[in-house]
Amino acid sequence: MTRDPIRATSDDARQTARQMLAAMRHAVLAVNDPETGHPHLSKIACQIDAGGVPVALLSGLAVHSRALATDPRAALLVEAPGDRGDPMTWPRLSLQVVAQGVADPAGLRDRWLRAHPKAAVFIDLPDFRFWRLMPQAGFLNAGFGAAFRLTPADLGLS
Repeated sequence: MTRDPIRATSDDARQTARQMLAAMRHAVLAVNDPETGHPHLSKIACQIDAGGVPVALLSGLAVHSRALATDPRAALLVEAPGDRGDPMTWPRLSLQVVAQGVADPAGLRDRWLRAHPKAAVFIDLPDFRFWRLMPQAGFLNAGFGAAFRLTPADLGLS
């Protein structure tokens, strides 16, 4: 009989995931490409908003933006920052998300520019818009033998 490698979600796991999201400046976004029928991956700039929800500033010309407009289901992969040797030992958080275009980006622009000052060159171009990536479920691999399933509540979201 195989033992389940997934541990019961602990306060330490919740704190690790929340800290990873708070420190996040980039992530890998996986979308469902309607043209090919295959997943499409992109490394994107990403951070949380004031409520802790991941937010991305994406160009409407990009494959991932067109895909999200067709199918808002996506996934986000976040790695803990820093170089600690073998990347397979770094904590990583994968989230199943539903993308929502942000109609009124009030408050997001200034917060974004504080974290991504070079975005000032393109943030106001007409094809760029903010997307909230609303977590539906998560999975934290915090190291060898430390895997946890997470809910939006575990991430501090209601």
